[in-house]
Amino acid sequence: MQDIRLRTGSAALLSVVAFSSVPGAAAVFSWWLLFARPWALFSRIRSAYPVLILIGFLSAVLEITNSDGISYGFRMGVMVLIGIWLYSRFTPGEFIGLGTWLLGEKTGFELGMVAEMAIQALDLIISDFSRIRQAFDLKGCGWGTGSLVPAGSVLISGAISRAEETAELLAVKGYVLGGTYCPEFRTTRRDIIAGFTAVCIGIIAVLPASEFFIL
Repeated sequence: MQDIRLRTGSAALLSVVAFSSVPGAAAVFSWWLLFARPWALFSRIRSAYPVLILIGFLSAVLEITNSDGISYGFRMGVMVLIGIWLYSRFTPGEFIGLGTWLLGEKTGFELGMVAEMAIQALDLIISDFSRIRQAFDLKGCGWGTGSLVPAGSVLISGAISRAEETAELLAVKGYVLGGTYCPEFRTTRRDIIAGFTAVCIGIIAVLPASEFFIL
């Protein structure tokens, strides 16, 4: 989807539907297969393996404790796939445009800039994580649970250091609050079809089962 407004709105709606029920998650997964071009997301899905493994572990624990662990794992897994799709389609400047269009040049610009900085920070964290794993491989050290603590400390210290540098740069530039931005959105026919389908899934998800069968 080229239009950030439809993409973000569809992702938010589909995430709520996926979390609400297993049938809703199944419908959202079908939407993801149809419109998210999953073959192009393979590298992004691999980077989310730790999150998927954690969800699987929590699901197993819940299932063992006589809770609905399988349902939880499926619903959360579909939500992760939607998040990966949204993240993979990001283009710099989109969230500033979305925020300015939605909430104006003060609050909207601020929120959009925060979202842009968060996405950039996430990209850098993923790059740092890849380099840390390469460093472990070059040293001949195995990668396991014991490596998570030192790797996590490096990632956190790097993120804090970059945040301080960004804050100093904004202060030096004299940034105070808000800004002017003229967003341009490109809406394709595929965007409209995908967005309309997402809305239909959301409407069906909130209808009681009896009303759905009557329709």
